[in-house]
Amino acid sequence: MTASYPALRMRRGRSSPWMRDMLAENRLHPSDFILPLFICEGSGCEEPIGSLPGVSRWSIDRITAKAKEAASLGIPCIALFPNTPSELRTEDAREALNPDNLICRATKAIKDAVPEIGVLTDVALDPYTAHGHDGIVDETGWVINDDTVSILVDQAVVQAEAGADIIAPSDMMDGRVAAIRSALEEGGHHNVAIMAYAAKYASAFYGPFREAVGSLGRLKGDKRGYQMNPANIEEALREVELDLAEGADFVMVKPGLPYLDVVRHVKDAFGVPTFVYQVSGEYAMIEASAAAGAGDRNALILETLMAFKRAGATGVLTYHALDAARLIQS
Repeated sequence: MTASYPALRMRRGRSSPWMRDMLAENRLHPSDFILPLFICEGSGCEEPIGSLPGVSRWSIDRITAKAKEAASLGIPCIALFPNTPSELRTEDAREALNPDNLICRATKAIKDAVPEIGVLTDVALDPYTAHGHDGIVDETGWVINDDTVSILVDQAVVQAEAGADIIAPSDMMDGRVAAIRSALEEGGHHNVAIMAYAAKYASAFYGPFREAVGSLGRLKGDKRGYQMNPANIEEALREVELDLAEGADFVMVKPGLPYLDVVRHVKDAFGVPTFVYQVSGEYAMIEASAAAGAGDRNALILETLMAFKRAGATGVLTYHALDAARLIQS
C-alpha cells in the first residue's frame, strides 16, 4: 500500500537537478535519431526549402559532409530522399530503377566517405512519377497494387546494390514487404534490413515534404486509397502484423505526434523495434511556434522527441536530429 502525505512527498524526487536526472524514466540519446536528408542534382548546391525553415536539399558532393556531421554527433543512420529532375519523372517511374539515379549515387558516395554510418533508402515511386502518386496509376487514377509492387522490388534491389543498409518501403502497397524480402535474399543481400512503413496515415502533415522532393503540385487526387484512415488503430495493428510476417525487421508509424497512441499500441502488441517519423509538417509546426514566441525552440524540440520515447518508440526520424544531438551533448 502506498504511503500518504506527509510520509510521502512526491516533490522530494524533483528537488534538485541530480535527483531529477537519477529518477528519469526515459532518456534521449543521439543514437535514438535518424536524420532525413534531401538530395538534388548539381555540384556545390544547397537549396533551402521554403516550408521547412533550416532544411535544405544538398547536392551529392555536399551531402557527404552532412553525413559526417551526423556521425560525429553519434547519430547512427541517415535517410535519403531524392528530388528527381522534372524531365526524369514519368508515368512508369523508370528513373527509380536507374542504378545511377540520385539516391543510388548519394548512397555510394556516403558509404565511401562515411562507412560507419547507416544509410536508409526510401522505396516508393512518388519522387519519380509525373503524377505524384506512390505507384503506377490506371486511366481512372487508381494506383495498381501488383504492378507497383513489381517495380518496388526492382527499386529495392537497385538500392541495396548501391550500398543501402536499410530498405524502407513507404508506399503502403499490399504484399510489397514479402516480395522485397524474397528479392533481397535471392540477390544475396541477406543483411540488408527492411524498415516497413507499416502504419502510414493519409495525413495533412506531409505538405513540406512534398515540396522538398518536388511532388507538390503534381499530385492528382489524394492518397487515401492506399495510405491509412486517421480514424483507425486496429487496422494499423493488422498492417504491422502482416509486414512482420512478410519479413520486416522493423516497423514505422507515420506521422508522429498525432499518432502516439498507435506507437504505444504497436510496441505493446508486438515488442519489435518500432520507429516513428516526425514528419515535415510537425517540424514546421515547431519552428513556427518558436518563431512566434510560443515557446523556447530547444525545449520544444526535446520535449517533443521525449514524447516519442515515452510512447515506446525505438527511434525517431527527425529533421531536428542534428540540433537535438547537440543539445543532448551540451
